[in-house]
Amino acid sequence: MQANDVRLLKGAVVPTALAGLAVVVVAALLAGGKGALGAAIGLLVVSVFFTLGLVAVSYASRVSPMMMMTAAVVTYAVKILAVMAMLKAFEDATAFEPKAFGWAAIVCTLAWTVGEMRGFMKLKMLYVDPEGKVPGQGDPR
Repeated sequence: MQANDVRLLKGAVVPTALAGLAVVVVAALLAGGKGALGAAIGLLVVSVFFTLGLVAVSYASRVSPMMMMTAAVVTYAVKILAVMAMLKAFEDATAFEPKAFGWAAIVCTLAWTVGEMRGFMKLKMLYVDPEGKVPGQGDPR
């Protein structure tokens, strides 16, 4: 991963962890140990899914911009479908509270998205060459 990608990851992980811990505490107060366990599983699932997505996009960005966009769209679709499938699969779970899992997944997904957007906005990434060089051409003078 490049330095910018690590900053983005940190910018997304910190608010997600804080929001996830808050959901775990609230779930523990409202639903006891099963609620806390469900919320913790939701936090873990979102953290793993979105970290893997960021790593995939980071790797694809080194290949080409087209590959990066493809990786971003595909990983996003896979993540959303997988989280929806897990929400449906855990709907009737008895080992933990499924509603706490669902709320944690929603809150952590929102926290990750906001953190990642904030991280992108704070990055000083150039999207044009400041010296005006065009790839594949000689000196522009």
